[in-house]
Amino acid sequence: MVSMSGKRGNGEGSIYPYKNGFAAYAWVTTPDGTKKRKYVYGKTREDVHDKWIKLHVEAKNGPVATRHRTVSAFLAYWLESIVKPNLAPLSYVSYEGCVRLYIAPHLGSKRLDKLTVRDVREWLTKLTITCQCCAQGKDAKRAPSRRRCCAAGECCEAYASRRVIQAARDALRAALTHAVTEEEIGKNVAALVKVPKPRRRRIKPWSAAEAGHFLADAVTREDPLLAAWVLVLCLGLRRGEVLGLTWKSIDFEAGELYVDHQIQRAGRQLLHRETKTEESDDFLPLPALCLKALRMRRALQIGDRKAVGDLWQDSRGLVFTTKYGTPIEPGNMTRMFALRARRAGLRGIPLRNTRHTCGSLLVALKVHPKIAQRILRHSQIAMTMEVYAEASEEEVRAALGKLSEAMGGAS
Repeated sequence: MVSMSGKRGNGEGSIYPYKNGFAAYAWVTTPDGTKKRKYVYGKTREDVHDKWIKLHVEAKNGPVATRHRTVSAFLAYWLESIVKPNLAPLSYVSYEGCVRLYIAPHLGSKRLDKLTVRDVREWLTKLTITCQCCAQGKDAKRAPSRRRCCAAGECCEAYASRRVIQAARDALRAALTHAVTEEEIGKNVAALVKVPKPRRRRIKPWSAAEAGHFLADAVTREDPLLAAWVLVLCLGLRRGEVLGLTWKSIDFEAGELYVDHQIQRAGRQLLHRETKTEESDDFLPLPALCLKALRMRRALQIGDRKAVGDLWQDSRGLVFTTKYGTPIEPGNMTRMFALRARRAGLRGIPLRNTRHTCGSLLVALKVHPKIAQRILRHSQIAMTMEVYAEASEEEVRAALGKLSEAMGGAS
């Protein structure tokens, strides 16, 4: 405490009068390993003394940041230095969009070390009642003659969905987790705020009969993507995995297919990259129907190449390309699948839901359960046998009867 003479108390050598109160400093080691002064301020000597003691304790426990960044400054650093070099391009695009559109406009100006649980909760609540067309100026960006809602004075009330709110919270949580790791903050306040999980609408997948009708219709119409639909429905391959296949990945002699690459749209880039994890890479046995469809696809591509001549663009030997040899956009494949389903007179389902039909079709193709286990990527044969038990052999074989005949008897 200060004496009557105004001298500093014992052990308070770094506390001194400053502006309308007092200040103090202590030497600390910063996260980059350098020694710097760290200052604390307060209206009374007692306040500063308490802060000064806490500062000494922090300095003994580990590195202490001397300059605190805003949330926007830290997020910019996190995106460029942590996310972009270490995560998949699609992850960067997703995180960057969340930061730019939803986090920075509301929380960006706050100091990172001062961000509280209440700030995060209030931000998420505000997101649910903020029209994103107004906030992002979507209608205002249109030509004056094409403005039809918010910029024209009639708010369209385009509120963020539960899925968007969860993605924004998850992006902030991921960034703050790294801030904790780098010891810029003591706790992750975003992790302490819960958000309602978006409800997923359950869609009934196609039956084997519907899938068989879809493939038979594709054969009848000479669909250039017939082999893609066969691989999706009979092997359960994902959209990106099908589009990323190269002819080098297919061994016609051994009857195997190696899945290790995918086509992805990440912002303005169309990427041919490795699959997400090593567990996704695998050799898959090819049933006779798949082999027949792939041979037809190879013949069709050779024909396209001859037809366009010098206009052909070699895309690293991709199996599925446009008629000029360029990669197929993932979004275009999704739209083509929906169009083909409508033309076949079938109810529409998302392309990703076709995997659920795969097991039933393997029964129709008389694929041995052990081979089906590998194709379906089941850890236990019992799971595969459950699929086989549920599928009616009579129904699924009849469903693929027309397809087999149309493709020259392949079963």
